[in-house]
Amino acid sequence: MKAMEQALALMNERFGKDTELSLATLDGEQPAVRIVNSVYQDGSFYVITDQRSRKMKQIAAHPQVAVCGFWFSASGIGENLGALKLKQNQAKRQWLETAFSAWLGNGHIDLDNPNTILLRIRLTQGVLMSHGTRYDLDFTQKENSV
Repeated sequence: MKAMEQALALMNERFGKDTELSLATLDGEQPAVRIVNSVYQDGSFYVITDQRSRKMKQIAAHPQVAVCGFWFSASGIGENLGALKLKQNQAKRQWLETAFSAWLGNGHIDLDNPNTILLRIRLTQGVLMSHGTRYDLDFTQKENSV
């Protein structure tokens, strides 16, 4: 269990703040990838985006996604959690507003627009590398395994 605790501590250290992450989706049979700002928490990455974006249309059709960044790669399921202004998203909204405060007010995103949504990338499995150690992570287990 110590290895899993180390891996999760590394995940929180690396990704528990505003982090640029490559997000891959499927556009039909063609892969598509882009960089998103994300924050990791409890086995998921969270992203603020517009539900009309190509990535959200692709996720609606094929929810299986992949992510990659900073010696970590994983697959998971993309989930539209709805508008940021919804009551059930208020705690995550406040948390993300703090995490993304360096760029959030630049006019790119209107947090009160009903099309501005919370994307959750629920990880299923991944590989994390740190100082020569490889951690194979299974996020589907109640007790994560390495």
